[in-house]
Amino acid sequence: MRLIGEITSERPLLVLAVQEEAQFLSTDLPILLTGMGKVNAATALAGTLGHGPRPSQIVNLGTAGALRPGFTGTHTIGTVLQHDLDTELLRSLTGETYGAPLELADPGGPTLATGDYFIADEESRERLAARAPLVDMEGYALAWAAHQCGVPLRIVKHVSDEAGEGAAGTWRETVSGCAKALAEWAARHVS
Repeated sequence: MRLIGEITSERPLLVLAVQEEAQFLSTDLPILLTGMGKVNAATALAGTLGHGPRPSQIVNLGTAGALRPGFTGTHTIGTVLQHDLDTELLRSLTGETYGAPLELADPGGPTLATGDYFIADEESRERLAARAPLVDMEGYALAWAAHQCGVPLRIVKHVSDEAGEGAAGTWRETVSGCAKALAEWAARHVS
């Protein structure tokens, strides 16, 4: 985890997983780099918000894999779900719902599936495509932490790869271009 800049209650906080995704951001807004995965994302954001002050909003910028053909470009997410938590089984065991999908402040945007493994095989891609068009490793955890702390959150993802065979190599090749697109989006939409 790395916090760049100072958080104030009047300004948004930009949250990204890794420096590679943030490399072209030119802003005076604070930036939190969480590290990859749900645990890193949730603990970094919750710890930062817990120490205060809380920002006016959180904007998660990052890369995502496309689970369906034709998904390219930058997307503002409408709903986020966990793909690696068996919500139905847990409900049958406890009567409680853990990990239900979360609606975000941008209704109508695509659904993002979040899980702690990088989707790089066709079987996983096809299974997840029935639930969402995009996949990442941090979005749900950030949404849950922000919700628990009462801070509005937007999730903006740029497609880096087709989450299947070869995705890891593709991410390395495209992350720089994705970072440029995310920086351009932030310059236009975040003040």
